[in-house]
Amino acid sequence: MAMTPLMSQQAAAWLLEAGCVEVRTDAPFVLPSGWASPVYMDATRLISLPTIRRELMKQGVQRLLDAGALQGLSAVAGGESSGIAFAAWFAEKLDMPLQYVRKRAVGSRQIEGTVEPGGKVLLVDDMVSAGQYKLSFIDALRAQGARVEDLFVVFDYACFGSDAVLAQHGVRVHALCNWQDVLAMAFQRGGFSVEQLAVWQTFLQDPAKWSLAHGGIGK
Repeated sequence: MAMTPLMSQQAAAWLLEAGCVEVRTDAPFVLPSGWASPVYMDATRLISLPTIRRELMKQGVQRLLDAGALQGLSAVAGGESSGIAFAAWFAEKLDMPLQYVRKRAVGSRQIEGTVEPGGKVLLVDDMVSAGQYKLSFIDALRAQGARVEDLFVVFDYACFGSDAVLAQHGVRVHALCNWQDVLAMAFQRGGFSVEQLAVWQTFLQDPAKWSLAHGGIGK
């Protein structure tokens, strides 16, 4: 069963139900990558919500199966720190070895766990925005001999070019939903003001222009 718009909407609904979405109409969020955005996704809240996280992980496994990303898989790796819990749930569900990758090496070591040279590793994190910070995890795994071809995230901003950035490095992004999905569900469910929805829509019409106009980068 392929990932369908209905499944993306369900994932978006779960993220809204979990309280993961925040919208500002005054000062924007400035992401670590430098992009400015009026909306922010705090997917780490899911670690405290077992029912929702189980459903999302089930959907994630199906998404990866449909894409062929689990074929020949040797291990699952989580990015420090938010990706570690998600990777652990995946590794347990798939009965796979687990590693986690630090943002920076501690001493001479950046990866915890045993990496099998030549083995295919699925990188897992909670979300991706611009994609640049995922490259440090990918580079560290590849330096130890792992093959990294796929990244799974629950949520993809899908407006800052992350897919293109990672594709240049031979990595496919697999996400359950993005801001367009969440916005569509927010209109259905309510819970946000007219002003919040308006600024959210304006941002998604031209994220680069919006970011530049609010003190962020534009490319």
